[in-house]
Amino acid sequence: MAINHRLPSVVTTPTPESALAPSTVAAIVELLQEGQSLNTVRTYQSALAYWVAWYDARYQRSFPLMHPVPEALPIEEVLQFIVDHVDRTINGGLKNELPLNVRDVLIAEGAKRQIATPALSTTLLRLAVIAKAHSLRKLPNPVDDSGVRELIKRIKRAYAARGQGKRPKKAVPREPLEAMLATCDDTLLGKRDRALLLFAWASGGRRRSEVAGAAMEHLHRVSDEQFVYRLLLSKTNQEGIDDGHTAKPITGAAARALSDWLAAARIVEGRLFRSLRNGRVGESLTAHSVALIVKARAARAGLEGDFSGHSLRSGFVTEAGLQAKPLADVMRLSGHKSVPQAMAYYQHGDVLNSSVASLFDSHTK
Repeated sequence: MAINHRLPSVVTTPTPESALAPSTVAAIVELLQEGQSLNTVRTYQSALAYWVAWYDARYQRSFPLMHPVPEALPIEEVLQFIVDHVDRTINGGLKNELPLNVRDVLIAEGAKRQIATPALSTTLLRLAVIAKAHSLRKLPNPVDDSGVRELIKRIKRAYAARGQGKRPKKAVPREPLEAMLATCDDTLLGKRDRALLLFAWASGGRRRSEVAGAAMEHLHRVSDEQFVYRLLLSKTNQEGIDDGHTAKPITGAAARALSDWLAAARIVEGRLFRSLRNGRVGESLTAHSVALIVKARAARAGLEGDFSGHSLRSGFVTEAGLQAKPLADVMRLSGHKSVPQAMAYYQHGDVLNSSVASLFDSHTK
């Protein structure tokens, strides 16, 4: 059983009883799909593909949401999905309920990449996607059942107690960023990666999707060492509203690196950051490619830890905190909407050297 089945749509369409013309129905569907970010679409596709593969292997029948008349998943089958993909402690070891033959089928099909139990965050994401799919199709949402929600809450507690809670990717403040930049030579690849790292970090800690989507038409050159990039579309601004906070400055070293890359790559329109194949500029980078570049440069610099595209975002916030920059200014660039949200990205590496660790001693001297 291949996993490239026709997946259930995650957008709603008018019912057959609707008086709308078929062309109007098609237009509505196209508008709904176009309004979804590419990352969201890929997330839904990947999660739903896994549900289809697991369901086929587990029950030897087609996925209910794929039926001509879609059916809601029974709560019992959602509970089965959870215990199949979540570990619990048994006799000092960890165990889940995924049958070995089902696991082997999923691996053979490519739906599952490794023998190990998936990360809890992956399972929770798949549950969130299946919940959204039910909601959009106006079907009873089994994930919203009180028993399911209570089980999920207890599982999160159990994972946290075992030290398996979600851990943020390691931040890249100024010092490790400088080490990563030192690995970027004057080749076209080095110029691109230097410009990408500095653009993402210095403009407020851009998300990887924002870096991949950055385009020339939103970039304004003020001088040789100053650009203004207008971030009209982001995770927190899906409607492209210019609320006065969309302008992101790119100055100094970041501006010089960006100017150098654009000139060397001869980019005058379209996306800022492109793939390179045999020394030639290719298609636009994906968000995943941006994360891989960050990981690769961190590895070349000999940095220890788990890095991703988000490392630059948390690194910017962390460095701003270490330098005691006004939080309002930091949030204006980063785009965080609340103080708790912004502070969640702050990672102080050495707590013993914190500027507030010795408040009592400094007061009594």
